[in-house]
Amino acid sequence: MEVLFIYLIVINSLCFLTYGYDKWLAKNNKRRISEFNLLVLAGIGGTIGGIISIYLFKHKTNKFSFILSFYAIAILQIVLLYFGIQAFKS
Repeated sequence: MEVLFIYLIVINSLCFLTYGYDKWLAKNNKRRISEFNLLVLAGIGGTIGGIISIYLFKHKTNKFSFILSFYAIAILQIVLLYFGIQAFKS
C-alpha cells in the first residue's frame, strides 16, 4: 500500500509539472508535448495532478476533445477503483 501511495505522489507530481511545462512551451511558441502523452500521464495515475494543472494554468480548457478525453479517463479510473475496492472487500 505504501508503494502505491508513493507511486501516486510521483506520477501526479510528474503530470502536474508536465502540463505546466507544456503550457510554458505554448506561451513561448516552442514545440509542444503531444496530447496523447499528456493523456497517457493522466491514464497511468496522474489524474489529480492533471486536474490541478488544467485549472491552475488554464491549460487546454478550450480544447473540448482533450477535456472530454481527460474526464473520460478520470471516470474510468473512478469506476475501476470502485470495483477494485468491492473485489478487495470480498
